[in-house]
Amino acid sequence: MLITFEGIDGAGKTTQVKLLKEYLTEKGHEVVLLREPGGVAIAEKIRALVLESKEDINPISELLLFSASRAALIKQLVLPALEKKAIVILDRFYDSTTAYQGYGRGLDLEIVNQINRIASFGLEPNLTIYLDLSPEDAMSRKFAEKSLPLALGK
Repeated sequence: MLITFEGIDGAGKTTQVKLLKEYLTEKGHEVVLLREPGGVAIAEKIRALVLESKEDINPISELLLFSASRAALIKQLVLPALEKKAIVILDRFYDSTTAYQGYGRGLDLEIVNQINRIASFGLEPNLTIYLDLSPEDAMSRKFAEKSLPLALGK
């Protein structure tokens, strides 16, 4: 079973995936908890490259880099775990790519969806949990975590 969590930064995904893993593990299930982008060495390098880059990465390059990260994670960890009947919980999956690179960066959604299917080897979640939180509340949480002052423009 594949369970994915989606939502904007600060919505509480990381907290909720940890709580779900703890609950399912206590119930005797084998659970694998992973994040996107990341999870395997090459995916972590791609994550760092994209998220820490000082230069502007064009939308297509960004889409392909995140997709390469996903393909590595799915092939190396997710599919083998699912074959062993583990429950896999992902903190983000391709819905984030659709939101950020498709809607956010203005890429053609048909192309984004095709690349998502390829990078995920056709894998679809059994359940996606979307954590809905206002951007203001999410930013308040993120800044509270880092003890930084909050400044939001309206």
